[in-house]
Amino acid sequence: MKPQTTVIHDESDTFPIDAEEVEQSSEDDLWFLPGPMEEEPDYLPPGPRAEPREAEVVDDWRKAEAGHAARLACVAGRVGALDDRLKRGPDGWRQRLALIESSDLSWFVGDRIGPDRLALWISMRISGLQEDTAALARVGWAVRRLTGGPGPEVDLSAFLDRRDPENMADEAEPFADRADGWLDLMAQAADLHPITRACMGFHLWSLAGLGQQGDRMEAAVTAARIAASEGRGAVFAPLAMGGAGGLRAGGSPADRLARWLDGMETACLTAMRHLDDIEAWTIRAEGEMTTLSGKTPPALRAVLTEWPLVSAPMAEALTNASRAAVQRNLAWMEARGLISEVTGQGRYRMWRAKSPVM
Repeated sequence: MKPQTTVIHDESDTFPIDAEEVEQSSEDDLWFLPGPMEEEPDYLPPGPRAEPREAEVVDDWRKAEAGHAARLACVAGRVGALDDRLKRGPDGWRQRLALIESSDLSWFVGDRIGPDRLALWISMRISGLQEDTAALARVGWAVRRLTGGPGPEVDLSAFLDRRDPENMADEAEPFADRADGWLDLMAQAADLHPITRACMGFHLWSLAGLGQQGDRMEAAVTAARIAASEGRGAVFAPLAMGGAGGLRAGGSPADRLARWLDGMETACLTAMRHLDDIEAWTIRAEGEMTTLSGKTPPALRAVLTEWPLVSAPMAEALTNASRAAVQRNLAWMEARGLISEVTGQGRYRMWRAKSPVM
C-alpha cells in the first residue's frame, strides 16, 4: 500500500494577496479606535474669542451706512427740519422737548419718571417721600445735557460728570482712560454721518467699559447729542419720543442702524407734531389773553409753553408773581379752555396747555 502524499499548493501563485486590502481590513477590525478627525466631536470648552480690531469695527459700520444710504438721507432730512424749526422758535421749545425726551428715556432705562414728577424736581427739587432721588437726579442730568452745554466729544468725562476717585486702586482701569478709548474709536469714524456715528457709539458703549448703573441713559443722551452735532437750532436729536425701539440692541451693525433710523424718524415726527400743537396753542392763547393786563399773563403763558405740566407753586417760582395772581390767572385760563387740570385732585394740582389735539 502506497503511503499518502500531501501536496501543498502555493495559493499565492493563483490568488495574489492585495496588501492595501489587508491593511484596510485590519484597520476595520480596530473598532476601539476613534473615527476620522472630521467626525470626532469637539469636547473641549470654547476658548476666548479674539476681539475684532477697531478698524474692522468701524469698517462694519461704514458698510452698514452704505447699505442704508437712502434711508439715512431721509432721516437726516427729518432732523434738519426739526433743527430749522427750533432755530426759528422760542427757547422754551428746546426745554419742553428735552423734558419729554428725558421722561421717555427714563421709562426705557427702568426709572419711569413721569413728566409731572420731573417738572417738580427740575423746577423746585421736590420729590415724594418714597421716590428714588437717584433716579430723579439721573433724569435731571439728562435734561441739563439735552438743553445745552459742550458736547460729549469735547470732554466725555466732564459731559457725564464722572471723575476717577483719588484713592482708586492701581489695578482698576481709570474711567478717563476708558472714556479716551471710546473717543478714539469715535474719532476713527469721523467720516461717518453723525447719525450713524451716534448709533455706533451707543451700541459700543458697554464694550468700551463705560457701563454702570444708569449707563443706558448716559449712552442714549450722548448719542442724541452726537446725532445733532451739526445742528444750529436743535441741541439733540430725539430718540425715545413715540417709542424706544431704535435703542434695542441685537443683530449686525446693519440691523441696528436700520432700527435706529426707524426709531429716530418716528421720534422726529412726534416732536414736530408736538411743536405744531404748542405753536397753535400759543397763537390762540395770545389772542384770548389780550384783554388781561399786568406781567403775570404773558409770563404764565411762557411757562406753559416751556413746561409740559405746571403746578401753582412752580408757576409762582418761575414767574416771580404772587400766589394769588398765579391762581387767579390759572383759573381764568382754565375757564376759557386754554389749560386743563390733569390730576383731578383738590391739592397738588397740575395744569397743561390745552389745544384741540393735545
